[in-house]
Amino acid sequence: MACAAARSPADQDRFVCIYPAYLNNKKTIAEGRRIPISKAVENPTATEIQDVCSAVGLNAFLEKNKMYSREWNRDAQYRGRVRIQLKQEDGSLCLTQFPSRKFF
Repeated sequence: MACAAARSPADQDRFVCIYPAYLNNKKTIAEGRRIPISKAVENPTATEIQDVCSAVGLNAFLEKNKMYSREWNRDAQYRGRVRIQLKQEDGSLCLTQFPSRKFF
């Protein structure tokens, strides 16, 4: 296995992961919400997150069978995660308005 420094930021396994719980205003910080409630939305789905990221121009793909580890509810609406490419192969940003995951 190659060391982490040799892998390209454009490899799909190096994309940033976004779970719906990160953006859910019904969750607490302990349950996995990572943004302020004022910016969060009610019960987002992974498909909705992918649609928004694609509309903005980011390279995003959906992994339907993945599950957030803190999510106790195993229903289909809570499944999935979105992987988003922030950096190109040479290490430059794909979109300058999103320099890191903190700006989502």
